Amino acid sequence: MSSTPCKPVPSAIFHLDLDNFYASSQRLFEPRLRDRPMIVLSNNDGNVIARSEEAKALGIPMGAPMFRIRDRVGRHGIRV
Repeated sequence: MSSTPCKPVPSAIFHLDLDNFYASSQRLFEPRLRDRPMIVLSNNDGNVIARSEEAKALGIPMGAPMFRIRDRVGRHGIRV
């Protein structure tokens, strides 16, 4: 049995920046949400963690707490 040294395996690091990921993936399951402004909130504190392009155009900021944007959500019919 020969003792050949193992060749080093090149390592790689991947970083995926998926634009509007949660909003986009929700639209896969609910096609009626397409072309409508929508936001996704975090579970524990109700902050915006994803926004559709339509919601971004309405000025909904990332990380905004729901209580601060509730009036805009209602006024523009933004889906939550």
